[in-house]
Amino acid sequence: MKYLRNFLKYKYLIKELVSRDIKKKYRRSVLGLLWTVLNPLLMMIVMTIVFSRLFRFGIENFPVYLLCGQTVFNFFSESTSTAMNSIIQNAPLIKKVYVPHYMFPLSNVLSSMVSLIASYCALIGVVLVTRTPLHYTMLLSLIPLLFIAAFSIGIGLIMSALAVRFRDIIHLYSVFLTALMYLTPIFYPITSLSTTVRRVVEWNPLTVFVQMFRGLMLYNQLPSGTMLLKAIFFCVISLSVGLYVFYKRHDRFILYI
Repeated sequence: MKYLRNFLKYKYLIKELVSRDIKKKYRRSVLGLLWTVLNPLLMMIVMTIVFSRLFRFGIENFPVYLLCGQTVFNFFSESTSTAMNSIIQNAPLIKKVYVPHYMFPLSNVLSSMVSLIASYCALIGVVLVTRTPLHYTMLLSLIPLLFIAAFSIGIGLIMSALAVRFRDIIHLYSVFLTALMYLTPIFYPITSLSTTVRRVVEWNPLTVFVQMFRGLMLYNQLPSGTMLLKAIFFCVISLSVGLYVFYKRHDRFILYI
């Protein structure tokens, strides 16, 4: 209750930080927020040409299949990367006035949700243009997006707390994200993997969110009970560990920034 009251007290600050992050991201950009729609579409076109023409996985409705994976992974990558640097970048403000430190990584994840919403709109556009069959399950597709948002908040809290003390993590995280991209079935079917690799990929949290989102958007499939339990488990673990690590370290941030 104490933390909830504190959050409500500073909720106006969240709005200002999110607004600032969005303006900063698209400052001096001719197209501005339009890039949030164009970027996933351009990447989809390039990757569709590469993976459907050259590697020939033979996936039906490949543009939609690909964009479903991209939507989830790109949000996770952007939100956690910006959250990781949030405490360091806001060091001048933290040194001057009291602000709940968790506001900074949280605002970065929330500002990344603007890109997520834009990517979702782009996905709907691709579904209509490619004449992909529409299903009632699409109405539930926001559920896995809420799951990935909750999971990203937890990871963002962990990374932001660790990056203040160990700056090397900032450089290593980009390498980790590259490896994670290939361990997530974004542009390939999970059935094409060997048994050993498939087991590793199946326990990748992003795989669960991608498959759940893709099933609702593309295959008219409701998530199974096992898939829902996995998603909830990953979110709870991420948020619990994130809050624990962040609150264990936040009092010492001032010593390292």
